[in-house]
Amino acid sequence: MFVISLIAPKGALDPALVTSLQSAWGGGDAQWLAPDEAAEFAVERAPDNLDQVRADVASLRVDVNAIPLENRKKKILIADMDSTMINEECIDELAAEAGVGARVADITARAMNGELDFEAAIDERVGLLAGLPLTVITDVLEKRITLAAGGPVLVATMKQNGAYAALVSGGFVQFTSRIAETLGFDENRANTLLETNATLSGKVARPILGQDAKVTALKEISQKLNLTPNDAIAVGDGANDLAMLGAAGLGVALHAKPTVAAAAQIRVDHGDLTALLFLQGYALNEFAR
Repeated sequence: MFVISLIAPKGALDPALVTSLQSAWGGGDAQWLAPDEAAEFAVERAPDNLDQVRADVASLRVDVNAIPLENRKKKILIADMDSTMINEECIDELAAEAGVGARVADITARAMNGELDFEAAIDERVGLLAGLPLTVITDVLEKRITLAAGGPVLVATMKQNGAYAALVSGGFVQFTSRIAETLGFDENRANTLLETNATLSGKVARPILGQDAKVTALKEISQKLNLTPNDAIAVGDGANDLAMLGAAGLGVALHAKPTVAAAAQIRVDHGDLTALLFLQGYALNEFAR
């Protein structure tokens, strides 16, 4: 059994669309998790024309997904940071301070879309930051970094319901440690920018945490909690997140790069991070406040 989930920005989900899809796919009774925002109904199997329907309703800002009914509410949240739990790419913001913002942003975009080798792209970008004072990290955190919409509610609601939250990033621990503390994550893993004489050295500590390391983190955290990866919901936007999304019980591509969105089974293109709660069957009145 599957649940067809329909999620839109607040006030944008037309009940007529829910009724139409429910009829077309032979669904059960519709359940509204949030008025005019999130609804769902059960079906026996995932529809064959799901991708076509997604394209048809994109202009209405509606995310349509088929979610397995079994083991739906997850016990682990494992999340990417850059362009997922925060709105920015930290390395791009550091590069802007170094006067090489446009060059680094182009490399970042291509790497996250899977066009460049992840490790080589990190080395090239970090090399351009050599000589920046360490104080720039605090400046970027305080002046340039913003939390993604819905993130605090997502983490708080899942932890309120007994879940473990891990921030696992291909970015840098100098940022994940602060974001993890702010949002209430239980742990964080990321790469480390090396320092020398109170400046960035232009080097990254080895081994670099990339796509394989994110899967390893998912497996290690699951084992530590006597759970399995199927008990996890994972969220990310870049090519280095794809393997993690595929390994988790529920892998969500959030406002993802084109190649990632095309490969992901579960997509949130229009909603914010609270969509991950609706996907698990949480109603609005169950959200942490």
